[in-house]
Amino acid sequence: MTHPSTSPLVEEKREDTAVNQATGLSPRLIFETIRRHGEEELDRPTGTLFWSGIAAGILISFSVLGEAYLRTYLPDTDWRFIVENMGYSLGFLLVILGRMQLFTENTITTVVPAVIDPCRQVLSKVAMLWSVVLLSNIIGAFLIATFLVYTPVLSPDVMATVTDLSKHATGFAPLEGLVRGIPAGVLIASIVWMLPSAQNNEVLLIVIFTWLIALGDFTHIIAGSVEMAILAVQGMIGAGQAIFGFFLPVLVGNILGGTAVFTMMTYAQIRPEIDERK
Repeated sequence: MTHPSTSPLVEEKREDTAVNQATGLSPRLIFETIRRHGEEELDRPTGTLFWSGIAAGILISFSVLGEAYLRTYLPDTDWRFIVENMGYSLGFLLVILGRMQLFTENTITTVVPAVIDPCRQVLSKVAMLWSVVLLSNIIGAFLIATFLVYTPVLSPDVMATVTDLSKHATGFAPLEGLVRGIPAGVLIASIVWMLPSAQNNEVLLIVIFTWLIALGDFTHIIAGSVEMAILAVQGMIGAGQAIFGFFLPVLVGNILGGTAVFTMMTYAQIRPEIDERK
């Protein structure tokens, strides 16, 4: 008599489970996971989004601080640039793992439901969420920038490094800032796309991809807004340069990378499967 635990049916189920664990989620299932998450985000109360966005704008400052501390205290060697940029990942770890509202994540998460059902109601929800999250992220960036500049929380050496980093990040020509924002948008969208199948490797995934943003000198609208705000509250950058020279070009670049490039490319590969199930 065959023991139930060794029956062909049980063995087949075990093999199916092992195969599923080894291969991970299919592109269609990842897309569906992001779609459901996006729909949940679109239905969240505006007040919740607002306060979560402020928290994200504050916490993303640790990307600037992480990089600044490493640059300040590491020896001035050829490899310092590579290592110091790993500090840039700190703020993103806090925001993404803390499930805070970061604008650049929403360039893929909330766009997926709109791609599936591009009706006026869904599009208006996306526009409202983007507006609330972006505004709250910027408010958070200015709050933390004011705190960093006008309190003795940072040593003079670290504050000087933060200022230097901020000048560099906001000093690109508008077109260059826009173009550099596209890879940053793609990399953040890649994190969102890969997290559902990361299988407990979320930290490594976030660190590698955000480190690449810093290493490549790509521009990120929210982390960069902290740097913009640090200069603004010190009177080192004017409103025109801040808005038209940095903010709007980088914003467009991140949206192009996160939405127009990444979301549409990922949707294209699974669209036939979605159409078959309709």
